[in-house]
Amino acid sequence: MLFIARAAHAQEERVLNVYNWTDYIDPAALKRFAKETGVKLNYDVYDSLETLEAKLLTGHSGYDIVVPSDEPSFSRLIRAGALAPIDHASVPNWRNLDPALMQRVARADPGNAHGAIYLFGSTGLGIEPDKIRALAPDAVLDSWDLLFKPENARRLASCGIVMLDSEIDVIPSVLHYLGKSPDSTDPGDLAAVEQVLMRIRPYIRNFASGGTLEALAAGEVCLALDYSGDVAQAAARAAEAHRGITVRFVVPKEGAQIGFDMLAIPADAPHRDDALKFINYLLQPDVMAGITNTVRYPNAVPASRAMIRPDLLSDPAVYPTPEAMAHLFQIGPVPLAAERARTRMWARVKAGSQ
Repeated sequence: MLFIARAAHAQEERVLNVYNWTDYIDPAALKRFAKETGVKLNYDVYDSLETLEAKLLTGHSGYDIVVPSDEPSFSRLIRAGALAPIDHASVPNWRNLDPALMQRVARADPGNAHGAIYLFGSTGLGIEPDKIRALAPDAVLDSWDLLFKPENARRLASCGIVMLDSEIDVIPSVLHYLGKSPDSTDPGDLAAVEQVLMRIRPYIRNFASGGTLEALAAGEVCLALDYSGDVAQAAARAAEAHRGITVRFVVPKEGAQIGFDMLAIPADAPHRDDALKFINYLLQPDVMAGITNTVRYPNAVPASRAMIRPDLLSDPAVYPTPEAMAHLFQIGPVPLAAERARTRMWARVKAGSQ
């Protein structure tokens, strides 16, 4: 009888600990999973890859599901042994994933052994066209020049410029803008990036790891270096508020970075079987469609498209056109010494001192 009581208690205590980006899930999907499986979901959020990596590399995080970006975090966590291999046979809905997109992340995860694509997006410019045209009528809106040329940044400073507080996203973007490899470790290239950023530093209102979405939607800023899905959410909120604020996402014509966020399981996950069930659940077309409809980031399950809102499918800020996809670049890993140099440079830029 005692054994039976303990077994029943253990069944009642089934939990799954999830660690994901902020504003990056359909709440209805979580409720449905809990209802269908009887598993209690503990759902925590983070707003930077640095925070996620620190928890996982320390070990014993207690999380069962994490969502690192393919580079540099996902590949780095794999190399560190911090993520568990995933048995594809235990995730039948793995077959729903787009093979071409999964091949793109295989450079970070050979054989796709450690993760499935959750959502993906690009890093570009969130703009309020009307405010920008009022202050800089001759500025080209679909170019990194809008932000990286000091004369443009100076004119737009009064309506608010925000930059992602993420060296992982900003530095490769500037390198690409300068015609360099986004993975460059050349000290001269890094110095050139610093020069570009220091010239516009006086005009940047703040470096944000969160809150840019709300600031754009409220009209508090007119230009932001941000993620595509965040800007798409800001555009939707601005439209719903009916305050005459228009927000757009721009993939600069020079090209922009694309990133894939991966469903992964920490090596020391306490509830690995239920983690596999959760990944399998998320990869159902209707579940992924609901997530894309909510957070406005595209997913890698083609069969979900039939259930995604037409306005999102036709929005290049959400689903890039084939032409835009051809101009979206991926980053690769850089050596530790180069990462440290980038971190030191980024700190100088944020402080505004060389």
